[in-house]
Amino acid sequence: MKLIILDRDGVINRDRDDFVKSADEWVPLEGSMDAIAFLTQAGYTVAVATNQSGIGRGLFTMQQLNEMHAKMHKLVRQAGGEIDGIWFCPHPAAADCNCRKPKSGMVEDIIDRFNAKAADVYMVGDSLRDLQAVAGAGGRPVLVLSGKGKKTLAGHAGELPQGTQIFDDLAAFAQYLMQQEKQETEAAHALGA
Repeated sequence: MKLIILDRDGVINRDRDDFVKSADEWVPLEGSMDAIAFLTQAGYTVAVATNQSGIGRGLFTMQQLNEMHAKMHKLVRQAGGEIDGIWFCPHPAAADCNCRKPKSGMVEDIIDRFNAKAADVYMVGDSLRDLQAVAGAGGRPVLVLSGKGKKTLAGHAGELPQGTQIFDDLAAFAQYLMQQEKQETEAAHALGA
């Protein structure tokens, strides 16, 4: 099982300080749809794990969230990719739930659902809480500098979980993985020759 978990806002789509509240406000980041397509075509299962406290705060409804996700699914499919599941936490931080990142409950649920080995699971995020959530579940943290990523790196460089990999954006990470797989395949062929 090759599983990659993606944060949504700032990784797949443009983030907004006032929350992404509708399908019209949900705008993909350049290259993100193609990156998901590359990952899908390379045999990765792609899941999304996103905090959406705007629901708990009354800023948007479940229907509006579903419309955003329908748009995301449509655009990813048009690029040739697939998102195999979307997990979200609707609770505000004050709820102190286990599913809200930086806690690892949502990430652990995804790993369990896909019967993946945590140590092999990447999670790509633009905030420290994304990285903490996957590290807490035993996975592999990846920081992208899109969205709030540059701010995260500048303000929390010393707090990044051990082993955090850093890339410009989701497309750069997908290209890195494709290159790694190509090298592993070539090395395996060389050993078998």
